[in-house]
Amino acid sequence: MKYALVTGGSRGIGRSIAIKLAEQGYNILINYKSNEAEALNTKKLVEEKNVTGELLKFDVSNKEEVATALGGWMEKNADKQIEILVNNAGIRQDTLLMWMTDEQWDGVLGSSLDGFFYVTRLVVNSMLKKRYGRIVNVVSLSGIKGMPGQVNYSAAKAGVIGATKALAQEVARRNITVNAVAPGFIRTDMTQDLNEQELKALIPMQRFGEPEEVAEAIVFLASPKASYITGTVLSINGGLYS
Repeated sequence: MKYALVTGGSRGIGRSIAIKLAEQGYNILINYKSNEAEALNTKKLVEEKNVTGELLKFDVSNKEEVATALGGWMEKNADKQIEILVNNAGIRQDTLLMWMTDEQWDGVLGSSLDGFFYVTRLVVNSMLKKRYGRIVNVVSLSGIKGMPGQVNYSAAKAGVIGATKALAQEVARRNITVNAVAPGFIRTDMTQDLNEQELKALIPMQRFGEPEEVAEAIVFLASPKASYITGTVLSINGGLYS
């Protein structure tokens, strides 16, 4: 029973990833934190691909919730292997550093960096035993370039980029690859508060990307075809580089 776990899978890029992996025949574990209605909608779309969709509600930044929900599922389903992990969960809370609150710092780093650690630590142990796995971390242009007003988000995603490169070297001998994709401006709920007309003028392709375009790259990195690609960061940004 092949499974893929997508954190933050209820909507946006996460939903597109879940659907694309379902098209490859993977049963999908859809993690979400609070929006059950959207998570159920993703589950429905996944199951239309003739695979199983299961919801796992937990906050990736909460060690106890990860252990209870994800660890509990793994214990009860020892015959089911999570072959693919996509660490997609993350939030933005933009403001200048001088005005940034502890909560804005902790929340953003927790959702991306702590979430990567707690979830991956659980799943990678199973992959090591099976001697196979694909881990793809969704980072950001902000983690490569740094963006004003996003010191917390840039720090969180840069941290995950470093972790991606380090973990890739730790597990490569066990046929486990660890890569990251760094989207630029993608049309999702997370970017709906941005001025698209103004920002797309900075992008050589003159448009925002679509979630499906990110998902396609992730599906490739999660496939057997990408068996010799590890420790890399793939930018998906329409030519908008630092």
